[in-house]
Amino acid sequence: MRGWKRPWGLAVAVSVVVMGCVPDEPEPEPDVWQIVAEDVPGALLSVWGTSRSDVWVVGADARDGQGPTVLHFDGQGWERVATGQTQGDLWWVFGFEDGPIYMGGDGGVILRHQPGDGPGSFTLMDTPGTETVFGIWGASPDDVWAVGGASESAGGFAWRLRGDVWMPEPSVPADVAMGAAIWKMYGASGSDAWAVGSNGVALHWDGSAFTSGDTGVGTSLFTVHERDGHYAAVGGLASGFIVEHDGSGWTNVTPTDVPPMGLSGVSLGPDGTGVAVGLFGAVYVRDDAGWQLADLDEAGTRQNLHGTWIDDEGGFWLAGGQTLSPPFSDGILLHYGGSVPTGGI
Repeated sequence: MRGWKRPWGLAVAVSVVVMGCVPDEPEPEPDVWQIVAEDVPGALLSVWGTSRSDVWVVGADARDGQGPTVLHFDGQGWERVATGQTQGDLWWVFGFEDGPIYMGGDGGVILRHQPGDGPGSFTLMDTPGTETVFGIWGASPDDVWAVGGASESAGGFAWRLRGDVWMPEPSVPADVAMGAAIWKMYGASGSDAWAVGSNGVALHWDGSAFTSGDTGVGTSLFTVHERDGHYAAVGGLASGFIVEHDGSGWTNVTPTDVPPMGLSGVSLGPDGTGVAVGLFGAVYVRDDAGWQLADLDEAGTRQNLHGTWIDDEGGFWLAGGQTLSPPFSDGILLHYGGSVPTGGI
């Protein structure tokens, strides 16, 4: 779909003339697809923020002795932020407007950062295992989850933060812990959340326990997201899938033109919008007509896209790189919306 424009974000400049002396208002900046960064040494795996002027991107080990890639954008420019870790990949970032921010990755690593403590202040938290943390989500700063696994076929877990202590959730089904990974978790509240994983795993959290659900696709779903009580999840290996949950059950809404490639990231935005990404630069956008393939024009890439986020102005952020086999490299960050400065990366 060429030159896709989100329906909610385009203002129209109106010329107002009062007694012939008021000048025309300036034209608004057009929304464009943009490559914000490319050829970053470590692949960029996840992006999240509190606003368009407070964006965090995390990713793979840059192999320069400074450990995992962590980038921060303050609305003016970018900087790489030291975490205190000298090696390892970070797979996910999630936090809260007033903090804290959590980053999870290899070896059971979870880092906690409180923005008011300075850009380089990170606490390495104690965790109950060494499996990879692939996803973090919380309904509130007092109700935070981390999920992951040892591999796609073993060690699936969900840890819940109790105070400063991460505790395994005992209601994770035994077959998940033995034969799958939980890739991501996201919810509408502390009593309504979904976790998705390999081998068709879909678990609903009702505030007391996980129960198994069925998305209808029977394959790995890599990411789930929620907006206004509506869920979307994406995945697939040889073929990509998009499923949605409207409160009554999961429905396969995959467009007919999805190429033979998996999808790995999804975010939902206001007014029924959304963005999903996957292998070899695949990008799908959602509006009232459903999911449609986007044409990124000159910002198009053949790199894999892994993580997404939609900011407070409705802008799309897409993170990726060489993500199929370690070492994960060649990070890329794309944006759709008003132009974003690129300096400092």
